[in-house]
This record gives sequence, C-alpha cells and structure tokens, in this order.
Amino acid sequence: MFGRRPDATLVRDLSPMRRFMPFVSPRRNESLVLFAQTIDAEPGFAFLESVNASRPLERRVTYFHLLLRALALSIIERPRLNRFTAGGRLWQRDGMWITFSAKRAFEDDAPILTVKRRFDGDVSLLQMVDDILDRLSAGRGGKRTQSDSEMDLLLRLPPPLIRILMWFARKADALGLYPRAMIEPDPLFTSVFIANLGSVGLAAGYHHLWEYGTCPVFGVLGKFTPDANGRRSVEIKWSYDERIDDGFYAASVLELVRNRLEHPEKL
Repeated sequence: MFGRRPDATLVRDLSPMRRFMPFVSPRRNESLVLFAQTIDAEPGFAFLESVNASRPLERRVTYFHLLLRALALSIIERPRLNRFTAGGRLWQRDGMWITFSAKRAFEDDAPILTVKRRFDGDVSLLQMVDDILDRLSAGRGGKRTQSDSEMDLLLRLPPPLIRILMWFARKADALGLYPRAMIEPDPLFTSVFIANLGSVGLAAGYHHLWEYGTCPVFGVLGKFTPDANGRRSVEIKWSYDERIDDGFYAASVLELVRNRLEHPEKL
C-alpha cells in the first residue's frame, strides 16, 4: 500500500507497456515463458574433483551447489531478474533468495525438505556449501521450520476457513501489508525456486509458477547425460514470469549461469 512493502522497493522507471502488463495478465501462469538450457558438465565435474579432494565425504560440494552459486551470482550481477509482481505493480526484491527442495531420505514416501536461503556475493563458495549442508542436516534430523509449524496449525481448521484465511493472506500481500515475519521464512516468497530431479535420476521437466507468494522463476536440474564420446551434459528447464522483464534480459542472466558453470573457477 502507498508504494511500500517490507521486502521490496517499488520500481518506478518503467515503460507504460511494462507497467500495464500485470493488468493484461494478472496471473503468473498467464505470463509463463519456458526455456531449456543444455550445459557442458565436464568442467564442473573436474572442478568438483579438485575441490572435494581435501573435504570429508559428508561435506562434499555437489554440482547442485555450483548451480545455486552460479544462479545467485548471476542475478546479483543482473538484478532486474530479482523482481516480482504484486498488487498490479512491479517490485525490486530486497536481497537475493533461493529456495530449493531435497528429499529427507531416498525413499518413495520420504517427505520433501524445502530450504530458503539468502545468498550474498561476498560469501565464498565453500562457506555457502557448509551453511547449506548444516541446514539440510538439521532438516533431515527432523528439525521443524516455521512454515511447517504454521501449516500444521492451519490444517487443524476446517477447509472453508483455511480458504478464507489464504484469501486474506493474498489480499494483504497485494496491498503490501503482509508482515516481514511471515514473508522471510516462507519458501514461496523467493527470487528463484530450484528442484534437483537429477539427484533421483530423472530428466528435467518444466514446472508451473505458484500464484501464492512472489516467486517469478522456477528451475529444474535434470540428470547428467553422456554423448557418444562419454562427455556429460545436463539440461536445466526454466519457467519464467515475463511480466518482471523481457525474455532477452532473462536469457542474458541464464547465459551468465551457463558461463559460470562451464568455467567454475569463476564461482
């Protein structure tokens, strides 16, 4: 309300077309752009072998960590991708946040652990990895997140009342009245959401964008595939809300991601 939110700043220097897009396409999935990216994975694997030579097995750096790092640095460098639409207006997010999901255990019925983390460019790759591993270890040990507790509390209510409360939450978010204490732990109020299907041997697939929250980009990392010469590549599939900026700008950010993954010494 009045051009203010607890998690972002109103973007004012926009063309009339960009300002009007949220009214032409008020929902994220009406503005959905799909983009597939194939990346040469061999430089990343060579880099990981070198980095992990001096680290214990349980603290090893993975290719997924490289992707998180490359994505964070690229969006920090090109911050217009760190925007979102709410209440018919475009906002520049305060801080770079990535949400990612992981299985608590590699079993069919194992619950999925969702982690939301703030990324800063002045933290090293290994510091970032150690922090992520600590968070995953706590989650896999059964430590509950604030979002888990909130959902458990809501699920004790009758479904019609839950729908009413969710309606009020969306309206409060559109008006900029949703409190920071609710936004910061919520995994769907994030710059990007990333899923790693390759970790369970699956190819990448396109994912929808949630209408709840403020996440404008979803990425899915697939399994590694060798060519006839045994050289491995990996596909990442992106879903993108075009209202935040044009497809050319988004493609330029993803090209930075690809370049960093294929030259991992830049991470």
